[in-house]
Amino acid sequence: MHDVTRILNAISRGEPQAAEELLPLVYAELRQLAARRMAGEAPGHTLQATALVHEAWVRLAASDRQNWENRAHFFAAAAEAMRRILVDHARRKRSLKRGGAAEHEVLDESRVELAAPPEELLAVHEALDRLAACDPQAAELVKLRYFVGMTMEEAAAAMGLAKRTAENVWTYARVWLRREIRAMGSPGVT
Repeated sequence: MHDVTRILNAISRGEPQAAEELLPLVYAELRQLAARRMAGEAPGHTLQATALVHEAWVRLAASDRQNWENRAHFFAAAAEAMRRILVDHARRKRSLKRGGAAEHEVLDESRVELAAPPEELLAVHEALDRLAACDPQAAELVKLRYFVGMTMEEAAAAMGLAKRTAENVWTYARVWLRREIRAMGSPGVT
């Protein structure tokens, strides 16, 4: 049994010291995923991947549902937390773009900047909920690849899929999302 899975089982049993053991084991991998997600940013942004990881960790730790079955389940929950953080930020950014705040706001490290335009990110988010209703596996793969920035190999391993199977699911999900987003009249997905 992998150490992360062992600790997750201890957390679900209510062992108080287990949560303290988990972060050091997963932090580097979460940081790497967040850094990959943020790598496409233009120079000069104030966000660091560390801020995204910390916010995701806070959300995971505060969650009432800390019964993660295994490592893959935990990273899926982390992907969902990062997705929600990025979507929340895109919504704030879009409201600011439309005059939602008249005052100048000083940015700090806890602010998230997106590689994708806010409109695209929100369109994918909205369509993703509909995809999850008809194909949860495809929706999970999109979360890991699009919102967390995992490579195909990493996402396939996290989901317990063969790489070729994950590639097929990814192709299907992208086509499905493009069609759905076009029907919504939103910007395209790359």
